[in-house]
Amino acid sequence: MFDFYRVAAVVPELSVGDPVYNTDRILEKLEEVSSYNPAVITFPELAVSGYSCQDLFFQDTLMRNVRESLSRIRKATVGNEAAVIVGAPVMIRGQLYNGAFTFLKGKLLGITIKTFLPNYHEFYEKRWFCSADQLPVNAVSGDELFIEGVQEEIPVGNRLIYDLGGKLSFGVEICEDLWAPIPPSAAMALSGAELIVNLSASNELIAKREYRKNLIRQTSANLVAAYLYCSAGSSESTQDVIFSGHCMLAENGVVLNENKDYIASDYLMIADIDLGKLRGERVRMKSFADAASHYRGMAGRCRVLNAAEAVCPESDRSYYLLAKHPFIPASRTRLLKRCTEIFDMQVGGLVKRLSVTGARPVVGVSGGMDSTLALLVSARALQKMNRPAEELIAITMPAFGTSDRTYQNSLLLIKSLGAIPVIIDIRLSCEQHLRDLKHDPDLKDLTYENTQARERTQVLMDYANMHGGLVVGTGDLSELALGWCTYNGDQMSMYGVNGSIPKTLVRWMIDTVAENRLFPDSTVVLRDILDTPISPELLPPDEHGRITQKTEDSVGPYELHDFFLYYTLRYGFSPEKINYLANRAFRGDYDSETILKWQKLFVRRFFSQQFKRSCMPDGVKVGSVAMSPRGDLRMPSDASAMAWLKELEE
Repeated sequence: MFDFYRVAAVVPELSVGDPVYNTDRILEKLEEVSSYNPAVITFPELAVSGYSCQDLFFQDTLMRNVRESLSRIRKATVGNEAAVIVGAPVMIRGQLYNGAFTFLKGKLLGITIKTFLPNYHEFYEKRWFCSADQLPVNAVSGDELFIEGVQEEIPVGNRLIYDLGGKLSFGVEICEDLWAPIPPSAAMALSGAELIVNLSASNELIAKREYRKNLIRQTSANLVAAYLYCSAGSSESTQDVIFSGHCMLAENGVVLNENKDYIASDYLMIADIDLGKLRGERVRMKSFADAASHYRGMAGRCRVLNAAEAVCPESDRSYYLLAKHPFIPASRTRLLKRCTEIFDMQVGGLVKRLSVTGARPVVGVSGGMDSTLALLVSARALQKMNRPAEELIAITMPAFGTSDRTYQNSLLLIKSLGAIPVIIDIRLSCEQHLRDLKHDPDLKDLTYENTQARERTQVLMDYANMHGGLVVGTGDLSELALGWCTYNGDQMSMYGVNGSIPKTLVRWMIDTVAENRLFPDSTVVLRDILDTPISPELLPPDEHGRITQKTEDSVGPYELHDFFLYYTLRYGFSPEKINYLANRAFRGDYDSETILKWQKLFVRRFFSQQFKRSCMPDGVKVGSVAMSPRGDLRMPSDASAMAWLKELEE
């Protein structure tokens, strides 16, 4: 199932100081959560006894009941395929430690010991527990633990890594360990742990939840790992504080799931992780490998415990967040914010180039979305530079395929921005060129289409030379990925402002400019441009002047191609995995045959059209997926797509 694994955080109701009751609840929840087929299940810190026992930890009765309860939990995991982690106090060589017990199929794999013990404000754990740094041994015998069914030596420490059958490796840390400047999880991640599990008992305070969430999100990003956090619930003692049962899963800086109730207990949180993403990211991030080498001493103290008997069931990823449009934030607020930031980056890049060259921006305006966005960026750049709008050179070049709607929209847009339209009809020059080539004008082939595209570029370049201008490119990321541009035609410019913006986002960029009313006089025409079908307009319109050539009829839906592009470049996923994800994301929109058809086309064109990207113009990178040959994509123009296509065929 393509490296998807399910994890679960379980917060049972408990009774402080009553391990028997707590274990009954733990086993009930264990049976319930097992139906979801997770690979890893965790309970909160000291869940067997309750975190808030205070000086009761010194009582033999409590500790005896804890040991008996751990025996019951071990026995209950015999028929369970998941790794089960429970928190409990443990006595080792006459000292008490805060431990996390990891069971697998009835076997106790190891005991992670808490390293950093909070002893400030409302916390005073050093009153009861010793740190992992004070452990006199790195393993304890079953006889010392008094856990029924445990006879062998059990590894103990703060840097244990559990390898589940070579499929998934995880490390465990406990609550305050996360808050330390260099947490134990750093060493574990550098030693190969892809998932970090944190058993916690973090009380709730005003604003602490958001701080905690940001801490976990950032830690998962720093470690390029998944981070599963499970905190004690509200059934802990409320003598002086309240615990909220805050649980979440973060994956490389993104929170994938989180419990919704502010104060909670007695619930499950299920989530899926994609180890393919993490592994792909670690391969690309050479600083990760460098850190592993630099901190080899720290990482070298980790111990990898191989659980060869682990089944480690893979997930069907039904609990994994998957967006149909990975370039577009889900919420309207975040979308507006992102588009505004991207627009500012586009404008900033062009301002720098215009400042250095002293040139005027020259834009070919078709009435379509790409040229509209480039024109808006150019107009805004002049505003930022306190230069008059009249310096914007906006040229519309009607030809054989120009429709009345796009032509009129281009004129309206240019005027609404305070510029003066330059109209250069290229029909006669294209006809002359076709005659020079002895090309039949009735033959509407690729030469017929590209003649117009290259003539437009020639006009823009020469007009720019005449007026001290700089040709601003309009082509977007999706067109570059597919090579859906004319080589040395619309593929070429003096500076490309849209080169790292996918087609699915271009629409929202224009919508954001209209929403923010950066150009109030342009709002009406911008809305009509957004409603216009995507077209290169290189074939004649119908008898009513309407567009007949629609891009997506030829190359397929851009929302599919942007999906393929994102997972191909961002994570290097296989075509098979991308196809699987696409079928999940677009279920109900496209059938599997349609998705496969357009994915094959994407792969063929992505490989065969690299030569157009190898000489693409300068332009700022705005997102994590870009294809500049000087930065993000170094790819041979004559590479073979055979292996990728074969995988799709099979």
